[in-house]
Amino acid sequence: MKAKLGMSPIAWWNDDLVELSDDVSLEECLRQSRSAGFTGMEMGRRFPSDPKVMLPILKKADVTLCGGWFSGTLVDEGLEANKKRMAPMIELFKAVNAPCIVYGEVARSIQGDRSRPLNTKPVLTRDEMKDYARRVTELADWASDHGMPLTYHHHMGAVVETEQELDSFMHHSGIPLLLDAGHLAFAGGDPLRAVDNHHKRIKHVHTKDVRMDVINKLDRSKQSFLDAVALGAFTVPGDGSLDFEAFVKRLAKYGYEGWFVVEAEQDPKKNPPLRMAQVGHKELMRVMTAAGYTVEMQGFPNA
Repeated sequence: MKAKLGMSPIAWWNDDLVELSDDVSLEECLRQSRSAGFTGMEMGRRFPSDPKVMLPILKKADVTLCGGWFSGTLVDEGLEANKKRMAPMIELFKAVNAPCIVYGEVARSIQGDRSRPLNTKPVLTRDEMKDYARRVTELADWASDHGMPLTYHHHMGAVVETEQELDSFMHHSGIPLLLDAGHLAFAGGDPLRAVDNHHKRIKHVHTKDVRMDVINKLDRSKQSFLDAVALGAFTVPGDGSLDFEAFVKRLAKYGYEGWFVVEAEQDPKKNPPLRMAQVGHKELMRVMTAAGYTVEMQGFPNA
């Protein structure tokens, strides 16, 4: 089985908490992650939107674009509005040969609002979830017809946060899943059980680790998701509480092949991104070997 290892630039630049951003260029971010061994990088805010500009940067760094977040609003906004915003991203991602667009729901979400405590997350009724899942599936089908797969990212503070919400959403939807070990663990779920339940639909994986000692001390009636991030709730594999050997072996059991992306937002001054990238890569290489994966070492095609 083959695996590819990527990173998210959120370790270098945090879109929601500017104070948790390192003052480095896109080129330096790519250089650091590639030097640590990662061959892919998900799209971030400092990436150019013109493929003619992006491709030479990726080629020089020997890195491929391995995905990127789309802020979806289908809970409250219509399908056509989301299609209109997504269409340019589809064309860009096709031009740079990215594997997928990551759909993350932001409508009603408290994930970017530091004034909203964790326990005020939005909750959909059963009928609302069913209707929402149908509309997300329609968008995913449309994107696939236009040559770009979507994967769904369950997320703390959003309408699909808990394992029960994920199960319900998956039951009523047809979109492929991005399974994020850290977000599910933060929400009190079991990443191994999620693999068992949804392995047929898992098409992208985020190997986000968590510091459970930080999470367990949170006052969810007062502290927000961003408070948790600032306190260090997330980290890279090998530096947190999750057993990634068990997680990766469970994915291997069902034949998952593809991207394993380290997405670990934290204070770059306390946790320098290059050093954390090295820690994460070392641990992932260890568990990939234990699980029987061959890790692809090539970055940009024909670089």
